[in-house]
Amino acid sequence: MKFPTIALVMIVKNGAATLARCLSSVQGHVDDIIVLDTGSTDETVTIAQRHGARVHHFAWVDDFSAARNAALDHSTADWNLILDADNWLESGHAVLRAMGTEPFIGQVSIVNRFVQGGELRESMEWVPRILPRGVRYVGRIHEQPINDRGLARKRVDVRFGHDGYMPEGLDAKKGRNEALLRLALTESPRDPYLLYQLGKELAIYERHVEAVEYFLPAIEYAAADLSYRHALIVRTLYSLKQAGQLETAILLAENEFPHWQDSPDFFFCVADIFLDWAIQHPDEAESQFLPIVESSWLKCLEIGDRPDLSDTVAGRGSYLAAQNLAVLYENTGRPAEAETFRRKAAEMRRGSATYTGCAT
Repeated sequence: MKFPTIALVMIVKNGAATLARCLSSVQGHVDDIIVLDTGSTDETVTIAQRHGARVHHFAWVDDFSAARNAALDHSTADWNLILDADNWLESGHAVLRAMGTEPFIGQVSIVNRFVQGGELRESMEWVPRILPRGVRYVGRIHEQPINDRGLARKRVDVRFGHDGYMPEGLDAKKGRNEALLRLALTESPRDPYLLYQLGKELAIYERHVEAVEYFLPAIEYAAADLSYRHALIVRTLYSLKQAGQLETAILLAENEFPHWQDSPDFFFCVADIFLDWAIQHPDEAESQFLPIVESSWLKCLEIGDRPDLSDTVAGRGSYLAAQNLAVLYENTGRPAEAETFRRKAAEMRRGSATYTGCAT
């Protein structure tokens, strides 16, 4: 019996700082390693060859799909695992060796590490990264697999780390994605996914006023059932708060309220927005707005963390919400409740399992 083969297929440029970690994490769990270099000037090629990769070269043409597809053309495996140099395999090694023969689009969990408010945070997103032979990509940036065969999308129990949103990673690629997204939007100005991704890119670099200008039309054009709708709404609420556009944020939250009753991220953002609103309206804060803040963080705890939700931030359904409730109770003269939730937050943080969801 012939077992299905799997190849790691990558495009890399100047990935020397992280490439060895990526390749080492999958060695022995894939049958082939293909690295397409798009113009490195560091030790990327040497590191790849040292880890047994077949290295090919490609002239960069400002199109990620073109490069991904050129890399995939070098693979003869039954399955192709698509990673970037700042990814590494954390769990699910055995799953890669048992993909079976029935083709489907395999979604894996990517755990994004990032810094927010001076603290390390983690978020999780489900991304199609395991492709059967013959599947190719479309899209200049934030490329997606072409599914003209009507293949099912399945979540695969494989998890990868990603630290490209840490400060050093952001510095290395600052401006690159923004330029490509703006170019893509000249070709498809009403594409909600491109609008969302440009808003996300701007928000990552704390350019929230600009980000909102792309998030809001993305919401207007995006269908209600799109896979990234949750991320779009939560990121828009966060950016509206950061931009000081609280009235718009409250209106959006009211419109979206019926759709996100199982999202701790949604209620966490609602609490933050109404807390800022309460600070701006102190005469009505205690009677009207702080109860909304309290009930929203309590709702987060009722829902709990949702690692199955793409783009959810770890802790928003547990220790982060409890921590914020402790601060709220401390500052509103309720020391007993504050102490209760401080203890809850500490217990939840100790007991929480690491997972990811997209950063906001």
